[in-house]
Amino acid sequence: MLTKILLLILFFGIMVAVGLYSRRHSTNVNDFVLGGRKVGPWLTAFAFGTSYFSAVVFVGYAGQFGYKYGIAATWIGIGNAFIGSLLAWVVLGRRTRIMTKFLDAKTMPDFFGKRYHSKALRIAAAFISFVFLIPYTSSVFNGLSRLFGMAFDIDYKYCVIAMALLTCIYVILGGYMATAINDFIQGMIMIVGIVAVVFSVLNGKGGFIAAIGKLAEFSSDIEVTKGQPGAFTSFFGPDPLNLLGVVILTSLGTWGLPQMVQKFYAIRDEDAVKTGTVISTVFAVVISCGCYFLGGFGRLFFPDPQTLVENGKPMYDKVIPEMLATLPEFLIGVVIMLVLSASMSTLASLVLTSSSTITIDLIKDNIVKKMDEKKQLVTMRVFLVIFIVLSVVMALKPPALIAQLMGISWGALAGAFLAPFLYGLYWKGVTRSSVWCCFVVAVGITVVNLFPATQFIKSPINAGAIAMIAGMVVVPLVSLLTPKMESGEIKFVFDCYEEKHMVEQRYALPGAEEGGKEGKAAPAKKEQSRSSSKKKRK
Repeated sequence: MLTKILLLILFFGIMVAVGLYSRRHSTNVNDFVLGGRKVGPWLTAFAFGTSYFSAVVFVGYAGQFGYKYGIAATWIGIGNAFIGSLLAWVVLGRRTRIMTKFLDAKTMPDFFGKRYHSKALRIAAAFISFVFLIPYTSSVFNGLSRLFGMAFDIDYKYCVIAMALLTCIYVILGGYMATAINDFIQGMIMIVGIVAVVFSVLNGKGGFIAAIGKLAEFSSDIEVTKGQPGAFTSFFGPDPLNLLGVVILTSLGTWGLPQMVQKFYAIRDEDAVKTGTVISTVFAVVISCGCYFLGGFGRLFFPDPQTLVENGKPMYDKVIPEMLATLPEFLIGVVIMLVLSASMSTLASLVLTSSSTITIDLIKDNIVKKMDEKKQLVTMRVFLVIFIVLSVVMALKPPALIAQLMGISWGALAGAFLAPFLYGLYWKGVTRSSVWCCFVVAVGITVVNLFPATQFIKSPINAGAIAMIAGMVVVPLVSLLTPKMESGEIKFVFDCYEEKHMVEQRYALPGAEEGGKEGKAAPAKKEQSRSSSKKKRK
């Protein structure tokens, strides 16, 4: 217990110290929200990864889906690493950095307002962000506090309140830069922690081979296995279709989440995007695959599914804490650091995103016409506190399991934002009407499916996945049928991709004509002349 307490004190001390150190980087709105757009690849990659994986994944998702699908749950981790991380960086990273810098967009709603030349879209996106980030934050508090209760035997509500206060302190002090530096420190703890935990849990069950052998014997849960022998050690598990829904939601969902995409706004330059892509993917492989792989052995700790049932409902959030309770005290301390690291980084990202969105996109220029930098910073800090209080209230009496809360949040946010954001970066033909339709469809699917009387999709996870897929279909379809934006508006936005003239620079590098091959020199001169004539025309 002394070891765990000392580790906690050290952890909290480092976070507050980083917040104090980062105060000098939070003197204006751009610094507070985006770190001045000067954040390097390592800090950005770890900020992206640690915001992605929190107690929601480690406790809620890994516990629930590992118990349901067995070892096949590792596919969720693989999808998270290569779709949610690698592909997100490749497809979104560079273009997001260029366009948001060109438009001077600081938040996701700010991007929608400037990309589509619509103040109304900006306000609607800000409202959706603020409302649906609250369930996500509550699910993080929920997962984190359950592990604290297991390790320290502290009442759940005190854990929630303590985490909220700590998050408030270091985000208010240092803004984005404080969260980025802390994310890097926390990310290193997460990597060491997950490796140690997986090895220790499996070792407690006789090693990997013995644990797999025991897991293969489970076939008592006929409702899940459908009588398949060895269902929980099979390649795709007992329920591949629902497993695919989880992969889609948790992997593709990051492409439309404001707190994730805004990491690309802050990265230093295009070269840093390339380095960050590799770092972020490696981080995701270790953390996400490790979490879901560990959760796949949950049935070894709860052989009878009825032992998880409370008040007629299965409490999957108990699986991971029970698995970890068997570890030595020192390793439990490591686990607490692991989950704290994952969760605090996610909480910081969520509250910063929410408070900046409500200030920049709703209050500034709409409610308060003249709002200088100082007033904006004060307002952001006030709403940061308000957002945390609302999340704590929901976390103290959670209406659903962790995974379901996150499914609601991700479904509405990613369903509403993914398609308009992705298509908006690449396609000039997206119309304002299509964005409005996407907002209505995604939020409509999520909200209607919340109520038992109107529920048409049993799982909130699958509902979220369907909302995202629907958006990807609705935006191009409606764009083809509705009036286009003015050509001048489109040209203004997409001019940002023509400024660097990457091809001309590549062929005209110093020394290109020294290689002795005259055939390569002519194209370089030709491209340069084209570039110069183009600039003259402009």
